[in-house]
Amino acid sequence: MSSKFDSYQKRRLQSSYFSVVISIALVLFMVGVLGLVLLKSTKVANHVKEKVAISLFIKDEVTQKQIKTFRESLLTEDFTKKAIYISKTQAAKKYSKEIGEDFLNFLGENPLKNGIDIYLKADYVTLDKMQELETRFLKNAFIVDVSYDKPLIALLTKNIKRISFWLLVLSGFFSLIAIILINSSIRLSIYSKRFNIKTMQMVGATKGFIRKPFIFRSIKLGMLGAFLALIGLAVVIFYIDKYVPSLNILKDYISLIYLALGVVLAAFIITMLSTFFATQRFLNLQTEELYY
Repeated sequence: MSSKFDSYQKRRLQSSYFSVVISIALVLFMVGVLGLVLLKSTKVANHVKEKVAISLFIKDEVTQKQIKTFRESLLTEDFTKKAIYISKTQAAKKYSKEIGEDFLNFLGENPLKNGIDIYLKADYVTLDKMQELETRFLKNAFIVDVSYDKPLIALLTKNIKRISFWLLVLSGFFSLIAIILINSSIRLSIYSKRFNIKTMQMVGATKGFIRKPFIFRSIKLGMLGAFLALIGLAVVIFYIDKYVPSLNILKDYISLIYLALGVVLAAFIITMLSTFFATQRFLNLQTEELYY
């Protein structure tokens, strides 16, 4: 009879551990997906920003050699991602293609200017910084005019800030849910051992000695849950890269390393702290209080 009871208790314990691992894995998977969205949202936002160009129109009397030297100097600037020279002839062909007819036949001459399109680094794509660059370029002896889409920049900056804010709010909310769910799972698993904890305490074991095996076991369960969560994230990342290759998600090793370390670290910290406080609670209870 005792053997059957022990077997039943063992199966019950294994079932409890299994449910804790699955709970941790699911919660960490959810947090990992959100972390992936946060990491890639920054990359996507920067990618969009770096598609914005500021066009410099050059005076006709400036020679090709001077333009080449000027462009090379622009490439050394901190704000420059790339700088592309567009001759007035290229600009005329592009404009004619856009309007569907050769406007040079009517005008007889090309009124357009040679220009350089500067694609800025993401940090410089704001109205304030681009206005500073506009003021600086207009003082240059080679430049006759500066052009960029101010309404687009304002709208882009506003929308990116709004999306970033709500993503941070959402990540904070889900992180709180993750902590509560993992904490509840661990508390339930320790609740079933509350009498063992009190028995060890009554025979003279110190609180630190009693807590240690519970903390180590919870950390092991947390690491196993993190491993399962990472497998799930790997599958999601693989399919995202397959169907949205432009994100280059598999090539972004730094973000993937941060994501994996974040999941493992979250599992370690949450399980350790949850176990510590859960065992501490039962250690502080009187024997008669364990029945409630």
